[in-house]
Amino acid sequence: MTTASAATALFASSLQPSDHPTPEQAKAAVRDSLRRSGGVRGCAAVCAAEYGEHPETAPARMRWALALVEQIRFPAPLAA
Repeated sequence: MTTASAATALFASSLQPSDHPTPEQAKAAVRDSLRRSGGVRGCAAVCAAEYGEHPETAPARMRWALALVEQIRFPAPLAA
């Protein structure tokens, strides 16, 4: 799984930066988000909708998701 794909799935999850998630919580959120959204494309659709509905907060959420994902090693077969 690429960093961008994992970050998109994390962005689309219900996990919040204020939760101060552990790596395990972030991995679980990515897996759940991929499952709920039907894969990376579904997560990307959620992400695009959030950028359209909340353009003032979406960039900060994506920066958080990217930063968190870059700290975590995701196994390649994580995709839904």
